[in-house]
Amino acid sequence: MPRRPVIGITAYVEPAGWAVWRDVPAVLVPEAYVRAVAAAGGRAVVLPPDDTDADVLRALDGLLVAGGADVGPQRYGRPVDPRTESRPDRDAGELALLAAALDADLPVLGVCRGMQLLAVACGGTLHQHLPDLVGHDGHRPAPGVYGGHPVRFAAGSLAAAVMGPAGRVNSYHHQGVDDPGRLTVSGWADDGVVEALEDPARRFVLGVQWHPEVGGDPRPVTALVRAARGEPVVADAASDLWEPRPPAGDTRTTGR
Repeated sequence: MPRRPVIGITAYVEPAGWAVWRDVPAVLVPEAYVRAVAAAGGRAVVLPPDDTDADVLRALDGLLVAGGADVGPQRYGRPVDPRTESRPDRDAGELALLAAALDADLPVLGVCRGMQLLAVACGGTLHQHLPDLVGHDGHRPAPGVYGGHPVRFAAGSLAAAVMGPAGRVNSYHHQGVDDPGRLTVSGWADDGVVEALEDPARRFVLGVQWHPEVGGDPRPVTALVRAARGEPVVADAASDLWEPRPPAGDTRTTGR
């Protein structure tokens, strides 16, 4: 059996409960990320917040910066909006990992918050509350409810190579990219919200604003694993026909 590429997935420290234990600080990440990496032929390793160094990257073939809480606006020089909820420990540890991963040209995928942090790492800025900009809550319709909406991708881009020219995605966020910094915008929602970022100067650096690990279309995760293995990324010809859907056993609905 060929060696599986090792993909590091960034994680939270949050209160959690299991068996007789309640509200115990735990390092955690939704299992959907791990399943998506494994299904693509990779070996997932969970990375807790740690800004001491980025030496762990020496053991990795790729880095997946997972979704989660808002990026602290202090990281991009903006005052804090009262609706922003950040995790400074994640910001510090993940920015250290991203800086080292970009320097080493390690394949990187940023998901939702991960895409936003990727933009900040490359000198960009964020909108702290998208409904103020676009006039609706379609990207996060309600607590625990994913929003479904169309996306289009720039011809010839990495995002288009992964996803095809257009499609539908499932999102859950209230912040978004304003200035992409040194990155290239390669995907947009129908309301103009940035949905994909990439760095054409590196072999695989992709940020997606949606959650490919949830809903049955893990192609960005699969592309990361392929890049970590040194394989080409090829779009699925039926990508524009994909419809977002909750994972099996999930009763949440999609919005819009």
